[in-house]
Amino acid sequence: LSRAKRNSHIIDKIRLRFIRSSSASLPPQIMKELESIFSCPIIEAYGMTEASHQMASNPLGKNTQKPGTVGLSAGPEVAILEENGSNFLSTDEIGEIVIKGGNVFRGYENNPEANEKLFMNDWFRTGDQGFIDEEGFITISGRLKEIINRGGEKISPREVDEVLMDHPNVEQVVTFAIPHDKLGEEIAAAIVLNQHGTASEEDLKTYAASKLSDFKVPRKIIFLEEIPKGATGKLQRIGLSEKLGLN
Repeated sequence: LSRAKRNSHIIDKIRLRFIRSSSASLPPQIMKELESIFSCPIIEAYGMTEASHQMASNPLGKNTQKPGTVGLSAGPEVAILEENGSNFLSTDEIGEIVIKGGNVFRGYENNPEANEKLFMNDWFRTGDQGFIDEEGFITISGRLKEIINRGGEKISPREVDEVLMDHPNVEQVVTFAIPHDKLGEEIAAAIVLNQHGTASEEDLKTYAASKLSDFKVPRKIIFLEEIPKGATGKLQRIGLSEKLGLN
C-alpha cells in the first residue's frame, strides 16, 4: 500500500478485475484501503495444504463480499466444533473450524499420533478458531494456539489487532502473549506507526480501553520500525515475546 500511493499513475493505467487475499487474515482496515486505491473487489479466501488448498472464498460479484470473513464454503464441508471435541456448534457460536470432503487429505504420512489427534471420524480439525453466521459466511477469530490465556480469560489477539488498527496513527500491529508470574500470560502489542503519526504507549492503551473490555487491553505496547515476519512473510505471534526480549 505504501508503494501504491507513490505510483498512482501506474494504477490508473492498469486496472485490476479483483485482488485475492489468502494465507493470513486481512484486517478490514487494509481491505477498505486496498479497495479505495485499486477500485476493485478484494476477495478474501481461506485455504490450507491439507484441503488441496481452497476451503472457502468470498463471492466475486459486486457488493457480495463480507469484510472480516473468509467467505462461504468452497470445496469441503465446513462446521464448527466445540474445542473439547464433544459437540458441533450452532450459528454464531465460536469453536474450532473442522472440514471434510473429497479434497481433504487422508492423513499425515508416518505420523499416526497427529492423525489420531486431528481427525474425528471424517472431520479434520484445522486448529483455527471461528464461527459461521446465519448466511453461511465463515469468520476466523484466530489460531487456537495463539489465543492468549490471561488468568483464565481467553483473548483473541486478532480482536485487539483490529481495534488498534483503527487508530489513525497506527500502520501495523500484532498482539501477542508475554509471560506473567501470576496470570500465566499477559497481553502485549507491537506497533508500527504510520509515516507521520505519533502516539505514546499511554495514548494507545487509552484508545484500546475505550473499545475493549478491560481484561483485553494490552498491558505492554512496544514501538518498532518493522514487525518480525516468518519465512513466508506472515506476522509471527508465537515466539515474538522471546524475539523481542520480553521473556
